[in-house]
Amino acid sequence: MMAANLTPVEEAVAHLLTQAPVITESESLPLTECLGRTLAQDYQVPADVPPADNSAVDGYALRAQDYTEGQSLPVSDRIPAGAAPRPLEPGTAVRIFTGSEIPAGADTVIMQERVEVTDTGIRINTDVKADQNIRRQGQDLAEGTLALAKGTKIRSQEMGLLASMGVANVTVTRKMRVAVFSTGDELVDPGTPLGPGQIYNTNRFTLLGLLAEAGCEVVLCETLKDTRSVTRETLEKAAAQADLIITSGGVSVGEEDHVRAVLEESGELSLWRMAIKPGKPLAFGTINGTPVLGLPGNPAAVLVTFLVVGMPYIRTCQGRLQVHPVGQQVPAGFAVTSPSVRKEFVRARTELVDGKTLVTSYSNQSSGMLSSACWAGGLAVVPEHVTVTEGDLLTYYPFTELLS
Repeated sequence: MMAANLTPVEEAVAHLLTQAPVITESESLPLTECLGRTLAQDYQVPADVPPADNSAVDGYALRAQDYTEGQSLPVSDRIPAGAAPRPLEPGTAVRIFTGSEIPAGADTVIMQERVEVTDTGIRINTDVKADQNIRRQGQDLAEGTLALAKGTKIRSQEMGLLASMGVANVTVTRKMRVAVFSTGDELVDPGTPLGPGQIYNTNRFTLLGLLAEAGCEVVLCETLKDTRSVTRETLEKAAAQADLIITSGGVSVGEEDHVRAVLEESGELSLWRMAIKPGKPLAFGTINGTPVLGLPGNPAAVLVTFLVVGMPYIRTCQGRLQVHPVGQQVPAGFAVTSPSVRKEFVRARTELVDGKTLVTSYSNQSSGMLSSACWAGGLAVVPEHVTVTEGDLLTYYPFTELLS
């Protein structure tokens, strides 16, 4: 049975996504500045790509039926890339280069490695057939078709595709504005000597990196003192500036865990405690209408819960087409002998073992072990209430996919 008062992961994520307001504001940016952003509109193809038939190789263009095996075919012209070709003279070939437009009358290109240059022209050392080595007009994109849909994340390949259509400025969804707060009087910033009972603020920098990779803009970033009044005032201030507030720590059951209490007293708490390992004490609610995602305080739990819960929420707010990672099925290279009531996201990586690709786990899965995530390449999922034997198939999510 599910542990009392723990929300299953899928149910928790589904709840958050129903509460995710999609950002409708957009901006126009130069194509060079659009990497990682989300398209705010569909992009139709304005003209065929490529705009004309062109050569896929360096070689010679001709009409296939003009060539007889063993003959020497005269060369009548030379067409460099970027030049407008003259029509092919019947019974001849033309020297052509990769990307050069195919002259009218030619229907094939023979790559130069298959051609012998003679005193009278060229002799071909391969079969000559029509349509060889020609990239046809509209082969990549046909005029009037949908090239990229609204909600697509712009990667390097989307930048290239937009460029191929002549798009210089792109309409993208504005960046999601996020406020980040760490809680705890024991936290100090790197570069400051540690005093008794103090630790460095790990979670701030983990979250700043994750949010940058997620394409968000951080509008506030502070460490909260462990008082109810400061927590309330800071969250209310952030609510006026941010689309989302993310906290780390302060959502468990301790006397100094004020984030959850403030949401209950001054806002709304709609989710608390999730059946996930690591990261059980996770909270979600609102303050002054602004969503608040309260992550656990342990460093590895912050990373895992952000990736599993926070990223689908952010993608939904960004209007992304792909909200959930797909994952891959990989045989386990480790065993789990004691089933858990919580779904476990194991810091793991794929390795080649005896010729087989297996997903192997870090030896210490403590929620405080952030070094495990540096060793790992992603997260392997061990469902609740199951044991794992080596060789069992597990769902594995590479970090690159969890953050894509």
